[in-house]
Amino acid sequence: MTSKQNQDPTTIRQLYGRRQGHALREGQVELVEKLLPQISVPTEGPVSSASLFGDNRPLHFEIGFGAGEHMAARADMLPDHGFIGCEPYLNGVVGALQHIREGVLPNIRLHMGNALDVLERIPDGTLSFVYLLHPDPWPKARHAKRRFMNHGPVDMIAAKLKPGGEFRFGTDHPVYLEWAMMIMNQRNEFNWLCDSPKNWMIRPGGWPETRYEAKARRQGHEVWYFRYQRR
Repeated sequence: MTSKQNQDPTTIRQLYGRRQGHALREGQVELVEKLLPQISVPTEGPVSSASLFGDNRPLHFEIGFGAGEHMAARADMLPDHGFIGCEPYLNGVVGALQHIREGVLPNIRLHMGNALDVLERIPDGTLSFVYLLHPDPWPKARHAKRRFMNHGPVDMIAAKLKPGGEFRFGTDHPVYLEWAMMIMNQRNEFNWLCDSPKNWMIRPGGWPETRYEAKARRQGHEVWYFRYQRR
């Protein structure tokens, strides 16, 4: 039996919070019923660039994409790359579906559920980018095991990234900031791409702003950006 000390999202495998907010409009329901099944990640079997897109292209993986604006902007920026986005919140998935339809983005695949269920099926050493942007901070100490930035999930991220691949992490919550830096400072698989405080206090180029990030800035929060390269 797993001890409490070793528990994290990879062992707990439980999603918390609401799965849906406001009721969907007719057009949104149609997106969920028609478009989502066409671009959903298969529920079984290996998940690879070839299985999703029919070719060997760089593969990106976003954990908890919110309303999908970052993922959609990156997919539009890199049309010859493939993107996998995972989000358990139905209204967020609808937001991503709207971006995909309006932007005509055939290089995105979605999973409505736990990102770990897909990540563990990706062959090791194949991802070019992994994104964890503004995850739920779970600021209470007793909830630290729920944070995605824990050694179990980071073990999996490290395994799935190819050498030279990049793990991008962003937060506006000081508790999560300290926790994430503690976790990543204990890792030896990554190089922190940071030469000065400007590297993690100013959004890097090619890092589209999310709706959540813009809201955090309006509220006067600092936002921190981290880039880790797989050795």
